[in-house]
Parts: sequence; C-alpha cells; structure tokens
Amino acid sequence: MTGRPPEAGTGRRDGRAQSHVVGVALLLGIAVVSMGVLTAAVGTVVEENAAGADAARVADELDAALEPVEVTGPNRGRVAFARGRLRTVERDLRVLDGDGVARDVSVGAVVFEAGDRRVTYLSGAVVRSGSGRARMVEPPPITASRGEGGVLVVGAARVGSLPSVGGSEVRVTLATNVTHDREHLGDGRYRVAVETATPAAWERYFEDRGATVTRQDLDGDGTESVVAAFPGERTAHLVVHDLNAEVRRG
Repeated sequence: MTGRPPEAGTGRRDGRAQSHVVGVALLLGIAVVSMGVLTAAVGTVVEENAAGADAARVADELDAALEPVEVTGPNRGRVAFARGRLRTVERDLRVLDGDGVARDVSVGAVVFEAGDRRVTYLSGAVVRSGSGRARMVEPPPITASRGEGGVLVVGAARVGSLPSVGGSEVRVTLATNVTHDREHLGDGRYRVAVETATPAAWERYFEDRGATVTRQDLDGDGTESVVAAFPGERTAHLVVHDLNAEVRRG
C-alpha cells in the first residue's frame, strides 16, 4: 500500500512557522529586558532627583537653623529630608602665625548624605557636593582687608558633637544657644587653616579674597586643611561662635 506523498512546500512552511515563533519569542525577550532596563533607569533618575531635592532643602535649612553671627542666645530650626543621614564629624579651624599654630578651635562639621549628594555645614559655611564637584553656597564668617596689611577677622562657628540621625521621612529640630568669645591676636603675618573634605570650594573662597592657598595635613589624621596665607602684616581677631547645638527628633 502506497502512502500519500507529502504536499509540495510543506517543509518550507513548517520552517517558516518555526522561525516566526522563534522571532516572536526573541522580540518578547528583548522587550522584557528593555522594560527592565528602562524601569531601572527611571528608578535611578527618580532617586537622584529626590536626593538632589533633599540636599538643596537641607542646605537651606542648616543655614537657617545654625546662625553663628546673627544670633545670640536660644534659637532653633528644623531640618527634614525624605531619605539620608545627618551626622557630625571632627574638624578643626586653626590660625597660624610666624611661630606656628596660634589658635586651634575644634569646630566640628554637620554632614548630610543622600546617595552621592552631600551637604556640609562647617564653621558657618555651607558646601554642597556631588558627582565629584563641590560649591560653597554660604560663605564662612572670615573676612580680610584686600592687599597688604589691614585687618583679618576669623569667625569660628563651633558645633561640637551631635548624635547621628537617618532613615526615611526624617524630621529633626536643631536647638542652639549661641555665645560669642572675641579675642585680639595682635599684629603679624597670619594664615587660616580649615580642615575639610571639600578643599576646592574653600580654596576658591580664599583665593577670591586675595589669599594664597595650599593644602596640608596639619595633625596627621588623614584630612587635609586648606591653608590660606594673607599678604602683609595685619591685625587679627578671632571670634569663636559657640552654638551649643542639640538635635531633637520631630
């Protein structure tokens, strides 16, 4: 008994059908992967935007809450952020003369971190940094006469050590009780050294005021200081603004 011969072209149609199925499967796989990549990219952008918004808000709120020059006595301000951490780190501000360190003030710094965004309050200055760049958004209370000689007034805003707070939807109150201690340092050639993790922003500030800047690790702790040398002999004054700060939840 002879079987019915296969119809002409059946094998080609089966091959085309299989190729079509494989093609559809590949397209679906590519679409799924593309959606995953897109979702991850969108999530990253959202997180970066949220961190940027938090950093901008915290910079403004730290500047408003910690006012070393404008305030005497009790003051308070609120700091809020969606996600991140607020902590203090050890930092020193030094006044140097021809004999070495004339005064050393342990000022401390308040640091906010969210992702790669960072805000630092250091001796009255506020610096925002991220993506390898840093800029000073509020200057420190350090002023000097331009050119040779004149006056140098160094304001050192001391924060001290505060407990670390962090997580999601954080709200804290920064309470201060500000006092001021003024000291006349006399005439001489002076340098101001600020220990900082964002030296470029401080270098630009001092250079704009006519100082020559270098970097030195003055105490060997691994954190360099920006050392600003002001030209000529001048009369120097040191004003320590002690914030006596406290952190309270809510």
